[in-house]
Amino acid sequence: MKNTIIDLIRHGEPQGGARYRGHRIDDPLSEKGWAQMWAAIGSASPWQQIITSPLQRCQAFADALAKKLGLPVQVDERFREVGFGDWEGLTKQQVQARSQSEYNDFYRDPVNSRPQGAEALDRFMLRTSQALDEAIRNYQGRHILIVAHAGVIRSLVSYTLGGSADAMYRINVANAGMTRIVHSGQRTLLQYHNQSSCPESG
Repeated sequence: MKNTIIDLIRHGEPQGGARYRGHRIDDPLSEKGWAQMWAAIGSASPWQQIITSPLQRCQAFADALAKKLGLPVQVDERFREVGFGDWEGLTKQQVQARSQSEYNDFYRDPVNSRPQGAEALDRFMLRTSQALDEAIRNYQGRHILIVAHAGVIRSLVSYTLGGSADAMYRINVANAGMTRIVHSGQRTLLQYHNQSSCPESG
């Protein structure tokens, strides 16, 4: 059986810089963010399908790349970013100024000390892992690219490695960082994570 190759790329820097966007804040990519994405892709074109989060910091690039390469694009709501509740739209400094203890509690125990109104991590991991499993079934033996968010990629890396929701926040995901997961039919392996560019082949 031919391997199914899943490349994941995080969106580049959005307008407004670093802040908790979650899935309610829909900022577009900055000029720098667009440059980061194109630099990460480079001349690579091994994909047969692109899947994207519906948020414009992902979908705008997915649409542009698909047009360039002549590929189909599927929008999957389950690949939107984890919800950060009351923190959405705030910078780390603003959260700390509002409540240093709440900020500290979150990074000490991100599973049980969620911001008010934030999405539960177990539910988030469930929706993203189900979306990945469905993509593997639907595109068996093919090479696909998923354009998504730091939280989504953390979740899928943790899922691939058999980790818990708590493990998500021990995984760094750079803007426009590339991750590859390979499904052989018997097992799913993390081939690489957080690369600055995409190799041409698996």
